[in-house]
Amino acid sequence: MSYDRTVRLNTTFEEAEQAVRRSLGEQGFGVLTEIDVQATLKAKLGHAMEPYLILGACNPPLAKRALEADPSIGLLLPCNVVVRAEGDQVVVQAVDPGTMVTLTGLAAMEPVAEEATRRLDAALASLETGSA
Repeated sequence: MSYDRTVRLNTTFEEAEQAVRRSLGEQGFGVLTEIDVQATLKAKLGHAMEPYLILGACNPPLAKRALEADPSIGLLLPCNVVVRAEGDQVVVQAVDPGTMVTLTGLAAMEPVAEEATRRLDAALASLETGSA
């Protein structure tokens, strides 16, 4: 089962990061959390790696609907979006909101996941077209 939605960009990491933040914002997502995996692994383990950032994206109306359907869904929130360098490209990956439906088995989660998917797909598509 695939659990991600992925695009590959031919740009710098910094440009991709800013474009991701913009495109998420345009779709109603704010970034609640941010984990700089590269910096953390360097500081804690002395491990060097390419840039790797995890953004915890949240669309408050969608989060509210999901939590009303299942208070335990907070275990899967916010929606993680990864921005990572891979060679000459930057990979942007968002968790597939459909996994909320698959994992919970709740029909009430379907419309929330469908809207979240539509919004995340639009954000990713704008990155590919350069309109973000």
